[in-house]
Amino acid sequence: MSFSISGKTAIVTGASNGIGLAIGRRFAKQGAQVMFVDQDESALLQELGNDVEDSNIRHFAGDLRERLTIANLLSATIDAFDRIDILVNGARKVVPSDPINPDDESVEFLLRQNLMSTLRLSQHVAKRMIRQGEERGDENSNGAIINLSSIAARRTHPDLMAYSVASAALDQMTRSLAVSLAPHRIRVNSIAFGSVMSASMQATLKDNRSMREDIEAHTPLNRIAPPTELTETAQYLASDASGFMTGQVLTLDGGRTLLDPVAAPVH
Repeated sequence: MSFSISGKTAIVTGASNGIGLAIGRRFAKQGAQVMFVDQDESALLQELGNDVEDSNIRHFAGDLRERLTIANLLSATIDAFDRIDILVNGARKVVPSDPINPDDESVEFLLRQNLMSTLRLSQHVAKRMIRQGEERGDENSNGAIINLSSIAARRTHPDLMAYSVASAALDQMTRSLAVSLAPHRIRVNSIAFGSVMSASMQATLKDNRSMREDIEAHTPLNRIAPPTELTETAQYLASDASGFMTGQVLTLDGGRTLLDPVAAPVH
């Protein structure tokens, strides 16, 4: 099987910074047609610069919690590239929560932001992938959906209860959608990462050297990985090389979940 994604069309959300941006750039470099999606249009334009003029790169800005935004995103992608083969759900928020405060709404907020918007977009994209498969009428894979999750689903911290709950729900959504979409030859997998330099981790560690040292000390490979290392795993899941893999949550954390949780509330 080939690791190639050349000629395929991918939607990558959360693509104005960090891991989402790195995945979008790698996919485009590997010959895929990529729609970079984020709520922050100015950040998208700043990061992509003149690249938005390239024939295989487009950008779209909007709030994916809104159904109309999702519909407009699909229309823009089809207008630009005529099809959708890959969806990378990289948009996510990390916010602290107070687990004993009944007025704290962080659980509801992160379930809407990290779970429900991912589910709704995946459902709409899957319908498009199914229609494409019916039009093509062959036995090939009809598409791949990749969710970005976190080891927070299994390793908790008092300040991250809401994020942990949303991450665990996302993992189960991955498994459930994989079973539902398997008859349509659409694969759904997830990457649960930790000790990877996401945009949220970079912001947290900016002025906290001791927290970085804590994470590195509790990661067996003794380092924090750059986003580019996760992009190779994403390409594998998007390519035919993983054609018999679905419903899996792959852990990419330098071995961190093999040890006790670190004290720092960051993943």
